[in-house]
Amino acid sequence: MNALEMQNVTKNYPGFSLADVSLSLPKGCILGLVGENGAGKSTLIRLLLGLARPDGGRISVLGQPAGALRDKLGIVFDEPAFSGYMTVDDIEKVMRAVHPAWNGRVFGDHIRRFGLPRDKKFTDFSRGMKMKTMIACALSHDPQLLVLDEPTSGLDPIVRDEILDVFNEFTRNAQNSILISSHIVSDLEKICDYIAFLHHGKLLFCAEKDALKDKYAVVHLTPGDFEAIDPAAVCGKKENRYFTDALVERAKVNPGIAAEPATLEDIILFMAKGAEK
Repeated sequence: MNALEMQNVTKNYPGFSLADVSLSLPKGCILGLVGENGAGKSTLIRLLLGLARPDGGRISVLGQPAGALRDKLGIVFDEPAFSGYMTVDDIEKVMRAVHPAWNGRVFGDHIRRFGLPRDKKFTDFSRGMKMKTMIACALSHDPQLLVLDEPTSGLDPIVRDEILDVFNEFTRNAQNSILISSHIVSDLEKICDYIAFLHHGKLLFCAEKDALKDKYAVVHLTPGDFEAIDPAAVCGKKENRYFTDALVERAKVNPGIAAEPATLEDIILFMAKGAEK
């Protein structure tokens, strides 16, 4: 059973549509969701959480309809979720009342690991401390799926790495999975098994990260040399007067043509350019 599945899901709003999205996340894996602002990432997350209803298609989360098993989901949004006057102890009281499976020992372990003071008001926390508090809450009621919306946005690299380590540890249990939305492609490249790329409401791909990097390469050629490339091999390009850089499918390019390994960021940027054509 997959941790989550979407089949031909659509959602229409005035001026925006999420169009025919199909993706899946195997248990024990991390799926990174990437896309520009307004691409539909937040809409997709709301659909998965049962906070919005699709206009078409089917959604399954942990084998049940969206919204049916919320206590098995650990959720972190990009904006702080608690009132500024609350302390960590106050927050724990609220979470204990909300979640029947709340585990105070696990919460305490995370609070100590993150070095968070229990008696300091939430409003006085840095953004990194606030995110750590919300992540500690998400991990402390025995979730099987974490749904994370920009959890590392605005954090310094050291804090980001600390948080990514926690996510990796969570999925060492083969029953646990993560969906993480982020603009920070380098973070997704570090921890994700699968990548889904939304662009203007359309899913351009959802695939294994390593398979993507094996499939594509980047060429840097003069316009004359570029003409030798089969157009069917080109997924996106950028041109100037002297050179053409392009993302190509390795299998469709003559092995004699010099090509460099494509990073995840290369794949995303060139795919977006190709989709605009």
